[in-house]
Amino acid sequence: MPPLKVVNAVGSGDLGVEIDLDRLTGDIGEPVARYDPDKYPGMYLRFEEDAPLITVYRTGKFIITGADSEDESYSLRERFLNLFSDMNVIEEPEDEWFSIQNYVCTAELGQNLNLNALAIGLGLEKTEYEPEQFPGLIHRPEGADGVVLLFATGKVVITGCRTLEAAEDILADLTETISELL
Repeated sequence: MPPLKVVNAVGSGDLGVEIDLDRLTGDIGEPVARYDPDKYPGMYLRFEEDAPLITVYRTGKFIITGADSEDESYSLRERFLNLFSDMNVIEEPEDEWFSIQNYVCTAELGQNLNLNALAIGLGLEKTEYEPEQFPGLIHRPEGADGVVLLFATGKVVITGCRTLEAAEDILADLTETISELL
């Protein structure tokens, strides 16, 4: 089985407090914090350029996107909680509700794929392939919580899995099925 690379571990949580985003954005300052309620109802926090993004909402809910591992997501969460604690937005950082909601992973199968043949072989009821609209085949494996995008180059994108193990299982099954079909 080809190696699976995590390209985005999306996590979400809830601080359990209402937040004055206007005041907080001013206190933190740009470029770390950005908030324009006319464009989007959340405040964007990015500690470094090209770092994962934290989106914070007035309700205290937040989303972390762009982390390339669960560890990075939790580490960023910890930094974020410490900042908010130091600014007296929340009390001491504690284990508020937080979990990884979605993994986006990629893999290379190492061979070109005939997507027309795969659409039929994988089952038309679980597969969408309309090359005029999108260059990839979209496959929803039965019983899995993820979606697979397959490209003619052999690149695979797996998204929608709540655990890395689920993505690995999908890739293992897909690799076996493709070897049988092609």
